[in-house]
Amino acid sequence: MSNPIIPRGRTLAIATACLAVAACSAGTSSPTGPGGGAAAPVVAEGSDVAVSAAAQTGPPWGPETPNFNLEVVLRGDGFGLVKFRQPNDGATIVYLDVWVRDLVPATEYLLQRAVDTQVDGTCTSDAWLTLGKGGVPQSITTDARGTGREELWRNIPAPPGAAFDIHFRVIDKATTAVVLQSDCYQFRVSL
Repeated sequence: MSNPIIPRGRTLAIATACLAVAACSAGTSSPTGPGGGAAAPVVAEGSDVAVSAAAQTGPPWGPETPNFNLEVVLRGDGFGLVKFRQPNDGATIVYLDVWVRDLVPATEYLLQRAVDTQVDGTCTSDAWLTLGKGGVPQSITTDARGTGREELWRNIPAPPGAAFDIHFRVIDKATTAVVLQSDCYQFRVSL
């Protein structure tokens, strides 16, 4: 009998499930994450190695539900991601880790967002705000291969628990042409 070839993603899912079962059957408490007992196994980005959430550096993040922390996909003339995160610390600051690729090399771009307070899954607002470090806009500059990365942040003036629809775009700083844009996402300010 021959061994079936299992795609890498499926192997990763099986390995993660096995680690979770092994951790629970070894007499430990059920994984609950920061502040609530043992940390659940987390797979490091780009790796098949599982590490505990406690071993990761950085501030503790809000609840891992889709409406508190977003993974925004940007599509268009290239590709991009925005990791939109709010720490679980009582402040209303969100961190936006932006990564773009396949854009024009050695060019400055800006990340913008528009918000709808009517939470219906339809983003109709065109009131674009340029994001940056606090209230100061920050460029995302691509390297010689058209890849750029920037860590941005913003204080959200909405009260904890407020919800809104949000969408993003990346524009060329010099021409203001839209090069990437996202679908509509829903976000809720963490309590």
